Amino acid sequence: MNILRTARSWMKTRQTAMELSNLSNESLNDIGLSRMDIDRVARGLRR
Repeated sequence: MNILRTARSWMKTRQTAMELSNLSNESLNDIGLSRMDIDRVARGLRR
């Protein structure tokens, strides 16, 4: 991976994590997630 692709990927992961972190616990639960899942989901990993 080149440096630009790596930087874009990191920024997208960080943005996704921030957006999920802003959701309430109830909203996360509605979509089948918990706070412990945020990092894994943001990085695109499956359960």
